Amino acid sequence: MHLRHALLTMTFVAASASAQPLPQSPTVPETASGTLPSGAKWAAQVPPNWNGTLLVWGRGYSARLSAPELAPAYVKTLLLDKGYALLASDYGAAGWSLAEAVPAQTAAIAAFARTYGRPRRSIAWGNSMGGLVTTALAEAARPAVDGAIAFCPSIGGAVGMMNMALDGAYALRTLVPADGLQLTGIADDMANGKKAEGAVQSALATPQGRARLALAGVLGGIPGWTRRDHPRPAEGDVEAQVDEIGAAFAMGVFLPRADQEKRSGGVFSWNTGVDYDAQLALSGRRAFVEALYAKAGLDLTADLARLNAGARVAAKPAAVRYMMAHYTPTAQPKVPLLSVQAIGDGATSPSLQRAYAEVAPAAMFKAMWLEQAGHCGFSAEAILASLRALEKRLDTDVWDETTPGFVAHTPAPMLRPCLRGRSCR
Repeated sequence: MHLRHALLTMTFVAASASAQPLPQSPTVPETASGTLPSGAKWAAQVPPNWNGTLLVWGRGYSARLSAPELAPAYVKTLLLDKGYALLASDYGAAGWSLAEAVPAQTAAIAAFARTYGRPRRSIAWGNSMGGLVTTALAEAARPAVDGAIAFCPSIGGAVGMMNMALDGAYALRTLVPADGLQLTGIADDMANGKKAEGAVQSALATPQGRARLALAGVLGGIPGWTRRDHPRPAEGDVEAQVDEIGAAFAMGVFLPRADQEKRSGGVFSWNTGVDYDAQLALSGRRAFVEALYAKAGLDLTADLARLNAGARVAAKPAAVRYMMAHYTPTAQPKVPLLSVQAIGDGATSPSLQRAYAEVAPAAMFKAMWLEQAGHCGFSAEAILASLRALEKRLDTDVWDETTPGFVAHTPAPMLRPCLRGRSCR
């Protein structure tokens, strides 16, 4: 759900949802596009050697609405060469557009079928917020797709993800000097994020600040490795892990809220009733925090008491209901769903994927991990391997136990799990 992904495409815009394809040379993909009844735009490309499979791409969060992006640029031609047809909508809206994105993607699939005929198989795929869009398509009561792959996804859902982010932000503002830093009701996410980054950099400069930043990072779900261009810190290298938390903290904890709160009608995150001593114990990372507090000569018990005594944030029930609907998963996919994430993702906490896997039926869901850091940025080889893994599951009804290039991994638990049909912590 992060502010990235420049959107690229070509093609003409037709007046109807089932526009006819443009004439094309037999050696290049056939292209079509159109406008859906909702006003959202769709576009597709079908290669001459179409293998019958349609890939439906869901882009990540973008503050600006642009033309439909059929696939990430670096893998688009490769997928077409391998015979996959590509389809996407522009969702019809920018920002946290789950309410528009899911029906737009579904309608785009129907428009494709009217133009080219029904595909042999349709697979939804997307990254970051688009991974959550993809998850929603897989969980639909009557899915328009046969399978789905969510890359670096916000798969824990909007409510739980943003609650955990609130905990990290609350801890930072309570324990570290951060003048003017807002937790909710934020008018300008970018300006507030700069204030957060300033507080983080100040904290990194002292042993006391580093210890408190580590506590805030653990509560916010930030892993101890987040930078793609840095090696993974050793298990006992607590200082290097704090540096990794600091590098991702502002992006991973001060996630865009303004658009979400505008859409939902108010504050939808809360930390009322949260016991931060208990949360730290649940994290499995207390020893890491204790080591830094000891080095800094600070009293961890006193800081936890300070967090528990602070003024809390309450949510507006109607706003929570909106964000539960757009979109908080059930973890009950109706078609096979594969989720792929880096073990060192500091923007979308790996704990979200763990939380989903702990509830979803094993026959319908599989989590795969790449030993790398950073948000998204998967290689073409990793994308193709993920696609092959899902296709094999669709062909055989069984997931492979292992996939070459991926690793076994169990991240820290999700500290604020929240799924539809279950209680939220």
